[in-house]
Amino acid sequence: MPSQYLPPDFDLSKPIGLIAGRGAYPKLIADKARDTGAQIRLIAFEDEATDELYDSFPEDQRARINVGQIGKWLKALRNFDCRHTIAAGQVKPGKLFRGLKPDIKATTLLFKLKRKNAHTIFGAIADELAANGQTALDARAFLDDQMATEGLMTKPSEKIEDGYIQHGIEIATEMARLDVGQGVVVRKGTVLAVEAFEGTDPMLKRAGGFKTDQLVFVKTVKREQDYRFDVPIFGLRTLEVMAESHIRTAVLKAGSVIMVEKEKILAEAAKAKIQLIGF
Repeated sequence: MPSQYLPPDFDLSKPIGLIAGRGAYPKLIADKARDTGAQIRLIAFEDEATDELYDSFPEDQRARINVGQIGKWLKALRNFDCRHTIAAGQVKPGKLFRGLKPDIKATTLLFKLKRKNAHTIFGAIADELAANGQTALDARAFLDDQMATEGLMTKPSEKIEDGYIQHGIEIATEMARLDVGQGVVVRKGTVLAVEAFEGTDPMLKRAGGFKTDQLVFVKTVKREQDYRFDVPIFGLRTLEVMAESHIRTAVLKAGSVIMVEKEKILAEAAKAKIQLIGF
């Protein structure tokens, strides 16, 4: 099996539909999967997925579709004869409120949901995929070497008492359980910022506005995280925002947080004197 995150009955000979949003993550998935011999077909979200990713696929193996056109996704996946899907890349947070352009399938799906959050929406989409003949894969698949690992992943650059780190982990874990967000910033036992719908980078900027030292950014997952969707990402842009916000310590859930382009992240973290710790 080319990845520990693939199911035991995974069939490498069947095409995988890559449902792609923003950032470098979808391209990384495509490249890593191709390296194992997997066949990839692309569903690229309009105004989200990069042209670089789209242009890397032959014309008969790609489709650009608005994020709200779920019926068109399903039809394209059938035409591509996909047996699995993997979701990668973010969608602009405000897309749920404007620019969604839902088709009948999406409108019906959203109408049935009493709560509209990542867990309920993506869970409903997974059910639609299953009915369409596709199994949604763990979004960490093929990225085994890109995961956060336990312990210090960089040279130490800031002395933070373990008790303060544990406090941050406890707060982040509880916020994730409540489905508020997956990240927090703490300082010496005080919560400075909690991630919500706006995403990680705006939270880091808010925390940086306090212009103080010993800030700790913690990124985790829910106790029963659905790894088919909404897997936490730590990328180069987040590292840049940390540096701009004078946050020098990030604590990431090992085996759960994907460090997109991990080698580059570790190298840039060393230059910026930012320490990365897995727990």
